[in-house]
Amino acid sequence: MKDVITVAKFTIKEMIKRKSFIISTLIILVMIVVGFNIPNFINSISEGGFSDKLLVVDNDNVFEGQLEALKEADSGYDIEIGKASFDEIKTKIENDEISAAIIIEKQEENVKIRYILEDITMMQGVPEDLMSTFNTLYSNIQISKLGLTQEELESITPNFEFTLEQTGEEEASGNILVMMIMSIILFYAIYFCAYQVSSSITTEKTSKIIETLVTSTSPRTIVLGKTLGIGIVGLIQMIVIVGTAFISAKSFLDPELLNSVLDMSNITPYLAVITIVYFILGYLIYALLYALTGSTISKPEDIQSANSPVAIFAVISFYLSYFTMMNPTSNLNIFASLFPFSAPFCMPFRIMMGLASVTDVVISIVILFASILIVAQVAIKIYSNAILNYGTKMGLKDILNMYKSKEN
Repeated sequence: MKDVITVAKFTIKEMIKRKSFIISTLIILVMIVVGFNIPNFINSISEGGFSDKLLVVDNDNVFEGQLEALKEADSGYDIEIGKASFDEIKTKIENDEISAAIIIEKQEENVKIRYILEDITMMQGVPEDLMSTFNTLYSNIQISKLGLTQEELESITPNFEFTLEQTGEEEASGNILVMMIMSIILFYAIYFCAYQVSSSITTEKTSKIIETLVTSTSPRTIVLGKTLGIGIVGLIQMIVIVGTAFISAKSFLDPELLNSVLDMSNITPYLAVITIVYFILGYLIYALLYALTGSTISKPEDIQSANSPVAIFAVISFYLSYFTMMNPTSNLNIFASLFPFSAPFCMPFRIMMGLASVTDVVISIVILFASILIVAQVAIKIYSNAILNYGTKMGLKDILNMYKSKEN
């Protein structure tokens, strides 16, 4: 165990000293902070040179002086009621005094509403919320002229209550956007940390450092130490990135926007602990696979081609869990949460949705842990025989023969 810790410490020092690691981490953190500030940048630009004021002109008094009610409607505009000609409106828009205007005109049998903008290239038509607001207001004015009682008014304008229900026995809850974002973060954290194991092994083979390591300790210790060291660095990096994103969201986003778009109510300490557990286990199984592929090559330029099978398998496993979130109560989603290579990306979010019991989590972890032991056994055996191979890249047949020879 002491040798494993020694190799892990050596690996951690090598990782954090790399300029590529430092620069990439800083770039990610800066992108996170800037990304969460984009709404503030947009608002500052809007406040500096753009008005969201909507001028409503009713020269024919079609709405009989009731347009002030528009100011109380949640239309997203700062409503201004006034009188102006088309030329005056044009001047106001050009001077950024208003962003748009509506001119209401009475015709023989219809009411014409002209929606005026500086440029209608990107418009698909008059916004439906404005159309609905004017229709409702005009209907209320005409109904009030009929002298109906309050009961009669309520009978023709009922309040409909719409609810969304499902026929499945299991009821899923949670913000699907948050789940998908976290799933992507978890996948890339596991994938790129595991990839570093292969890159590190190949680099050391190229520089012949591996020969010194092999004479000092066993191949098993090297595999476990490197996996542990890179995993610790990756876990700390993920915590820093997620922590920066959380602090930035709380600091720079409007609380109402944050609650409506990124609902964090389902994120609990239990979920946080389980997510870290699955990150560790998911990283271990992929890191050991990458240790195997890294030991079979001797040139850095061969890393990508050697790692392609594992990368493809990882992406398939990720998408298996990602797309089953669209139907979280399906049997395929249950399979994805138990299949060891997709479970790290799927099970935390079944927990977030309230679909996974403690028993489900335990079964998933046991399967994943058993799979790690199997992969570790195969990876260490092949690594032990292939690590000092400086010839051409080995194929699948060579790897199988090597495993069988070590088995004997």
